[in-house]
Amino acid sequence: MPTLTRLTAALALCAATLASLPLHAEELRYNQIALRAEVSQDVAHDLMHVTLYSEAQDSDPGKLAATVTANLNRAVERARKEQKVSVSLGSRNSYPIYDKDGQKITGWRERAELRLESADFAALSQLTGELLGELKMASMDFAISKPSRKKSEDALLKQAVTAFQERAQLATAALGGKGYKLVSLNLNSAGFRPLMVQRMDAAPAAMSMGKMEAQQIEAGTSEVTVNADGVIEVQMP
Repeated sequence: MPTLTRLTAALALCAATLASLPLHAEELRYNQIALRAEVSQDVAHDLMHVTLYSEAQDSDPGKLAATVTANLNRAVERARKEQKVSVSLGSRNSYPIYDKDGQKITGWRERAELRLESADFAALSQLTGELLGELKMASMDFAISKPSRKKSEDALLKQAVTAFQERAQLATAALGGKGYKLVSLNLNSAGFRPLMVQRMDAAPAAMSMGKMEAQQIEAGTSEVTVNADGVIEVQMP
């Protein structure tokens, strides 16, 4: 083999060997353990949501839309006077009503929602009672506000790391190791849903007349959870 050819082959072999070293180094990992630690706490709901709606029926779709709009506008105007309550419009739907044979449209029905939110349960309850003179209640539910959730998650994050460290030490001791190295650690907050929901398809007679008795509010709690998922490498003696 010519000298230049042998030199070229040797250089190619060295390059291939060097290129493969990082790959082998990545694969040579021993005594690795995947661990999970989970911490949680119940957090009191500090937000109240109420969804009210106006619903009507008419043979004239234009007149029907005007009626629903007028009802909703009056409710929005009244709700905006309560500074402690956030007001927004929800969904609005209109659909035809057919005769008994399902062939001919005999009228139209329309429904529009008004959504209210507040951290002041008493103020929102009072406003809801007043608006039920013209509107109906679709739902009432409770949730945790973003600041409260963040505060809870920040506290739980520290606890999750501590809990992970404790598990890592237990696993290391169980394997007879002298210590461990942290390979990776991921911290995640689990989603949650409000646990207490009240729904009403139609307002009772007392509500429709605007004479609703003050309701006792039990907002309940939701569980906030933080998970610590990670991998450690146990160092053996």
